[in-house]
Amino acid sequence: MMNLVISKISGKETYPVRHPVLRAGRPIEDCYFTGDELETTIHLGLFIKEELVAVGTFLSNLDATIEQLKYHKIEQCYQLRGMAVLKEMQGKQLGKNLLIAAEQLLYAKDVTALWFNARTVAVPFYEKMGYEKISEAFEIENVGTHYKMYKSL
Repeated sequence: MMNLVISKISGKETYPVRHPVLRAGRPIEDCYFTGDELETTIHLGLFIKEELVAVGTFLSNLDATIEQLKYHKIEQCYQLRGMAVLKEMQGKQLGKNLLIAAEQLLYAKDVTALWFNARTVAVPFYEKMGYEKISEAFEIENVGTHYKMYKSL
């Protein structure tokens, strides 16, 4: 197995992976997400030989009032945003490793649920990781078709 390290990084440090994977052809400023700078936000980076190849951002309390999550306390719910693995590194279970590490970190912080808007192409990956679709397909402008997904931790 590759020598990989997962560690906390800053929001701006996610841009070299967020940009080519999630915002290709758009201004670098489009890599900024509302909440990136909050103290409660966790940005994780996966490094191989000190090179950042995968990222994920985990935000507290955002849109946690969706109907399917109403039985969870808001402060116990996190949203995943900006999960990305560099194209040439995809298919090597790096996203899986990053997501498992994040789930463990969140669970240790008493987070009880993780939800997100998944691109259609990513839905099978998240389903294999135990997440379920909890919405019909919907469009996010300039990004594409998504499904809301959810998992109890």
